[in-house]
Amino acid sequence: MENTDHILIVDDDREIRELLAVYLEKNGMRATVAANGRQMRALLEQHQFDLVILDLMLPGEDGLTLCRELRASKWRALPVLMLTARSEETDRIVGLEMGADDYLTKPFAVRELFARIRSVLRRARMLPPNLQINEPGQFIAFGDWKLDTVARHLLDRQGTMVSLSGAEYRLLRVFLDHPQRVLTRDQLLNLTQGRDSDMFDRSIDLLVSRLRQRLLDDAREPRYIKTLRSEGYVFSSAVDVMDGPT
Repeated sequence: MENTDHILIVDDDREIRELLAVYLEKNGMRATVAANGRQMRALLEQHQFDLVILDLMLPGEDGLTLCRELRASKWRALPVLMLTARSEETDRIVGLEMGADDYLTKPFAVRELFARIRSVLRRARMLPPNLQINEPGQFIAFGDWKLDTVARHLLDRQGTMVSLSGAEYRLLRVFLDHPQRVLTRDQLLNLTQGRDSDMFDRSIDLLVSRLRQRLLDDAREPRYIKTLRSEGYVFSSAVDVMDGPT
């Protein structure tokens, strides 16, 4: 049981909660359910989860509010898969902006959801053979910033902390481990979200945009993350691995 992935399902629809829980458990995972944000918080305090399935259209506190709360809490690195009954691109974009790692539109096939869960969980466990992440010291310095790889947040020159979502942290780690190297959108999407892209997928560009905002990096004249048209992105700053913050 210790090595079994534990999934928290947060959805106000009892039938969906039970359906997903039964399916996941039949396929070798543990599943715990919650109907709202209050129950979600209580369960997070009681158990160790590997991923949260979060419905967008919850009554009271909606999924976006809860996702944003998770990203600002001690569970900020916990992967979130957002479920939405809406198919508009703007809703998917907002979910990713709030820090969701992936999204799926209702109605969906449970087998597709299971595949998405496995892909998100695989994001940090399986890397392409040419992109193996190194094990650095606790801090990685670049430009005006230091990344604390244990607490998973940024520190500016004054020591002010800037929180990162799990996806933002993973993207920055990939860039910092491969400076001066062109990384394609497919590689970045696979490493940060554990899935392949399609021709209309904008999620990695949105994630790069969010990370640039965290780094105060001007997209028109970027200091850190440069765009190479038709190729991908490159992290252009020098990187220094450190054992301490100074």
